[in-house]
Amino acid sequence: MLKNGEEVLSDLKRLNKEQLIARAKKFAKKYNVGNGEKFKLKNFSTTPKMVLGPEDKPLVKEALEQGIDALAALQDILYAQDRWSLLVIFQAMDAAGKDGAVKHVMSGINPQGCQVTSFKVPSAEDLDHDFLWRCQKHLPERGRIGIFNRSYYEEVLVVRVHEAILQNQKLPKKLITKKIWKERFEDIRNFEQYLQRNGTVVIKIFLHVSKEEQKQRFIDRIDDPEKNWKFSTGDIKERGYWNEYQEAYEDMIKNTSTKNSPWYIIPADNKAYARIGVAAAIISALDRMDLAYPEVSPEKVAELQEIKKALLEEKA
Repeated sequence: MLKNGEEVLSDLKRLNKEQLIARAKKFAKKYNVGNGEKFKLKNFSTTPKMVLGPEDKPLVKEALEQGIDALAALQDILYAQDRWSLLVIFQAMDAAGKDGAVKHVMSGINPQGCQVTSFKVPSAEDLDHDFLWRCQKHLPERGRIGIFNRSYYEEVLVVRVHEAILQNQKLPKKLITKKIWKERFEDIRNFEQYLQRNGTVVIKIFLHVSKEEQKQRFIDRIDDPEKNWKFSTGDIKERGYWNEYQEAYEDMIKNTSTKNSPWYIIPADNKAYARIGVAAAIISALDRMDLAYPEVSPEKVAELQEIKKALLEEKA
């Protein structure tokens, strides 16, 4: 524990919205890869630097609630301004906490301003198009936040780890070369740059969970009747490719993290801490947009005042 919990809680309660946003940006910066050229996954821990015990639960809860409030305020302005949109992509190993992070962090958001899409195995229709097609259909509209639970990044992860999937993607054989992953990284960078230039900011969040923690969560799911429906034998099969996935994630992040569309490597062994990190990353991205409520013209203000006057003079 870096600081007494009660002291930190007291600090949090004294912060205004601007201070909360500044703190969130500072927190998120620790996990922002930026340009991924020199990225090494081993340099990022799966656990937070601070030791969190049961006595810190009030601190963690308060920090997340503060983050959710700040996020809701920014999202309201994003929706009103109707110029920018934000795409948040979640990628992780199974049981890393993607669903829980989306559920808790976005709990304060106006449902009209947010849309969540989960991507499973591609359909026959998906395979008749390019690998970005099925995700393009679900991009957020201006003024909205789009959440992708998995995404086109699966095409350089699971498809790379399981080469048989690539062979079944109906691509012309001469296009399946040793350069295909490099080419897909290039396509993704260009696609995200295109979105940025058209008002959609893209951030990517990798929930970094350890193999030991994944094992415990699998066991917990099996033992819990309310969670074991989420478990499948396929999860165990994929766990057998742990090392291959770690290599694929490292290469993917190294080649697709940019200044404008960065990856955030959030330590996910502690779910509560991870959710604070996710909230901070989203707040940081929204703050980059220089959001502001639309200005009302003097004519409109005068019109509104006339309407107000009529309402006040209205007889019951």
